[in-house]
Formats: sequence, structure tokens, C-alpha cells
Amino acid sequence: MSEHVFKLPDLGEGTVEAEIVEWHVKPGDTVREGDTVVDVMTDKANIEVPAPVSGTVLRTTGEPGDTVPVGSELMAFELAGSPTKAAVPKARPASEAASTGPVTPVPEPTPPTAPPVATAPPVPAPEPAPTAASVDAQDVAPPRSGEPVRTSPAVRRRAKEAGVDLVGVTGSGPRGRILMRDLDAHLSGAPVHAAVRPQGVGEIDEVKIIGVRRLIANRLQAAKQQIPHFAYVEQVDVTALESLRRHLNENRTGSGLTYLPFIGLALIRALGRFPQCNAHFDAERGVLKQYRRVHLGVATQTPDGLKVPVVHNADSRSLWQLSEDIRRVTTAARDNTATREEMSGSTITITSLGRLGGIASTPIINAPETAVIGVNKAVDTPVVVDGQVTVRLMMNLSSSFDHRFVDGHDAASLIQAVKVYLEEPATLFIDGL
Repeated sequence: MSEHVFKLPDLGEGTVEAEIVEWHVKPGDTVREGDTVVDVMTDKANIEVPAPVSGTVLRTTGEPGDTVPVGSELMAFELAGSPTKAAVPKARPASEAASTGPVTPVPEPTPPTAPPVATAPPVPAPEPAPTAASVDAQDVAPPRSGEPVRTSPAVRRRAKEAGVDLVGVTGSGPRGRILMRDLDAHLSGAPVHAAVRPQGVGEIDEVKIIGVRRLIANRLQAAKQQIPHFAYVEQVDVTALESLRRHLNENRTGSGLTYLPFIGLALIRALGRFPQCNAHFDAERGVLKQYRRVHLGVATQTPDGLKVPVVHNADSRSLWQLSEDIRRVTTAARDNTATREEMSGSTITITSLGRLGGIASTPIINAPETAVIGVNKAVDTPVVVDGQVTVRLMMNLSSSFDHRFVDGHDAASLIQAVKVYLEEPATLFIDGL
């Protein structure tokens, strides 16, 4: 037998390990060189790993949620044309593979004089079909109209090649996620069965935290533990801004302007006076890196959790260009089509809950940045103007700052400068202000 051991390759940007997100093959499957065999996740991006050779999968290392170090065994193949093994080995835990290190081929023993009688490989028993009580109808229902399709990039690519609209495919994964087996069943016309949910204790459902959700959890925990946050909330009168926004949208075809590009433009204009807020803290070197360009992160809710796609060099964009770029990167983040560059490198982040924005919030800083600007919803509010009570459209900006590098006075001054731009939106388009 000619065995090829495939080790997790160097995925770039100093990555030393990756988390297994989803296997697309199992022991016994035949693959061609270039086929996607597994999705892995680094701290930068979700990556599809292709097969380096053609052959039969002998074993895989680890389950979804396990972490595999770069250079350790990921899987092994029997090369095409090699004799078939009597049995297919089972997958090994990632911890075992990581501890054993590189695999050393063992010399095959000298064959006996009389060849042994060949035995057929054992036939695995069919998996029992889940009962009606074990299947949640919500988990196997196709996505409703307007909802994003939950699936992996490999499934999207295969569906595109097959001319299949994933909206009509029933997903059996968590929250209706479409797995490769679901697409196969759709193409063959076979019924789809959802995987039986793990049984908890009593009325408790146990959910393994893996992939994007675990990455989000680890980053937020580290940010709160390592960064001394302080919050600053200011009320902004956006009545004039809303009038301008409506006017611009009425005289232009295509996607309309939201508040975000205006707020982004106001923030960009104000940051020139507060470089410590457009910065990264390099803890290992003890250096605050203040950026001259603004790479604007836009916190985006996706089916996989909160992501922060980035508009690079946002300070060089016009209002309409910034609006289009925000729409482009947030859509890519939701569809899992964003590039690694589009998902990294932000220097300051805007986060908004849109219509769910509430009155105030305390956003968590997107480390290693030093500031985050939170946008709450705009509501008609009775306020006093020139001694008279009148109704104005008011919005709160709820922001958090790293108090190690941003003093309270500077934080307040930054938000006040943003407020002036938003309350007098014409000033956004006047140079020198």
C-alpha cells in the first residue's frame, strides 16, 4: 500500500494552528486532487483545504471544534492505483495526532511463503434513521424567504457549478445549515434526515462552541480582560441629517444611503485630531501604532455570529463610495464570501443594532484597537430648542475607549466633533473644517 500523509499546511500570516469546522469526506471516500476535504478556521479567516493527491481517505484527524497544529497530521490517503486495505482505520483525536508529531512510515514485513486468504472489508451497519421525536422541524426546514442561506463556501461553489439555488435545499445542520450531504441528497432526489440532537440532562440542550462562535467568545473575553474600557454616551440631533439623507435618496437610483456612511464620514473627519483613537496597541512591544489612514471596521451580525469586515482606506472614499463599500463588505461577511483582507486590518470600528439600537449600549472594543463607536436608533423626542419644546429626531452615540491611551477629555472631544458634523451635515463636505 502506498500511503500519503497530509499534514496541515502553513496557512500564512504567522498561523500556528487551525480549528476544524467541517469535514467534507470520511474514511473510505474516494477524492480527486483539488477536491475540498475540510473547512478549517484560523484567527483570520475560514479556509477550504483541498486534497493534495487523488486516492482513498484512510483516516482523518480530529472532529469539528478540535484544534490541529500546523505541520501535524490532518489526514492520510491511499494513493490511486494502490491495493485496497482490508479495513478502514477510524479517525484519531486531534490531541493524539498533535502529541505524536510527524508519522514515520513503518517497513512492511516480508510476505509469507503462502499468501493469506483475502478477506472482504467489513460492511458497516446502516445508521438508524432518526425518529420523528428526535428531529426538530425548524432544523430541517428550507430557509424562509429573505433569510440568508447558512452553509459553507464549498457547498456554495458546488451548488453554483450544479446550477442549484440553495434557497430550495433543505438543511439538516444546526439552525438549518446546509451540509454537503444535504446538497447531495437534493441532487439525487433522496430525502434528507436531520442529525439527532445531542441529549442533555433533563431539559438542557448542550451546544458545542466551535468555529466562528468560539473565536468570537475568545476575542471578546480577551478584550474585556485586557482592556480597561470606559464608556461615553452623547445625544445627537439628526433631524437635519435625516432631511439630507432623504433628499439624496430621492434623487438617486439604486441602493439608498443609511446613517452608517454619514457617521463613518463624520468619524473619519474627526479622527485627524485624535490619532490615539485610530490606533492599535502592540502589547508585546509596548507600542501604540497610530494609523494615518482609516481602515473602518463595521460590526455585522451574520448567521455564524458577529463579524467585523473592513473598508480599507475609508478616508479616501466619498459618501457614496463609502456607502457602497460598507454594503459590499457586510454582504460578503454574511454570505461567507469575504476575503481574508476584507476581514482583517481595521483601525477603528463602528457597531450598530439598527432598529434594535435601544437607548444606549456599552460596546466591547475590537482588540487591538483603542476605540469603538456604537450607534443607537433614531427616535422622535421632545427637546427644548431656543426656549421652546419641539420634536426632534434624536440619536445616541454609545462609545467605548481604551483608557490606557485615550483620556476622558479626548474621548468626549472626539464624540463632540462627530456630533457637530452630524448636526450640521453640510460641514461634512467642506474642506478645512
